[in-house]
This record gives sequence, C-alpha cells and structure tokens, in this order.
Amino acid sequence: MTDRVDQLLNSWKTEMPEALGPTSELGKRVMVLAGMLAEATRKTLAEQDLTGAEFDVLAALRRSGEPYRLKANELSNSLLLSTGGTSNVVNRLVTRNLVVREPDATDGRSTLVRLTDTGKAHAEKAVLANTKAHADVLDKIPADALDAATKALRDVFPHLPD
Repeated sequence: MTDRVDQLLNSWKTEMPEALGPTSELGKRVMVLAGMLAEATRKTLAEQDLTGAEFDVLAALRRSGEPYRLKANELSNSLLLSTGGTSNVVNRLVTRNLVVREPDATDGRSTLVRLTDTGKAHAEKAVLANTKAHADVLDKIPADALDAATKALRDVFPHLPD
C-alpha cells in the first residue's frame, strides 16, 4: 500500500518529473510528520486552554529552572517573538495568574517575568500532555526505526543554514 507521500511523488513523476529533486521525498515526509505533530500540539493546547504562544512562554519559564523567571527581553529572544508580542502574551498570562511581572533588582530598566505556583503547575501539565500527544503520534514506530530517524536528522541539522 502506498502512502500519501508516495502518491504525491508518483503524481509529480508522471506530470512534472523535473519538479522532483534529491531532497523532495525527505522534505515532504518531514512536512507531513511536522503537520501531524503540530495538529497533536494544537489539540492538546486547546484542551489545556492555552494558545501556542502562551504555551511557549510557560514552557520557556519552566525550563529556565528555579526561580522560573526570565528578563522580558530574554523571554522574547528565546521565543523569537517581538517584545510587543511577548508583552501581549504575558499580559494574558498575568490576567490568568499564571505569571507575574517583577522589577529586576540588578537592572532598573528591566522587568522579570516569573511563573506563579499555579503557572508552574499549568506549565508542567501542558508540557506532559504535549509530550504524550507526540508520543501517541509516533507510538506505532518501532524503537529502532525511531532511533535511526532521530540520529539521521541529528546528523543533518549541523549542515542546515542558520
């Protein structure tokens, strides 16, 4: 039985073979997998009453370690968001008592964003739920195939543009 990527590639081979290159199959398979993982994340975050950006902020703060806080500009940089975009997300999380803003005692120009106890618990629940959702997507893959795919992609990444 052929899968969706095989069907797509076979169509291009028939209709416009010059559109296919040596990376076509890898690119399509990575895109399909990324889409499946993104959909699993989207569903999980909706169940957790979080947007993707809110999840990213909570996860970044949680993985920063105790006391689970970062300077606002560090948070923006780690999320690849504008400072204004990060500020809007943080405002929503402050309203929900998941984070608080604190003055930075070492730099009067900076603000720290810190997880509340409620925010820490919510972040942990959401991260674990997302991990499970991704595991569910990949659960039929034999361990040796999953390890080989992971290693292959690890070997590819150093050669990608920054």
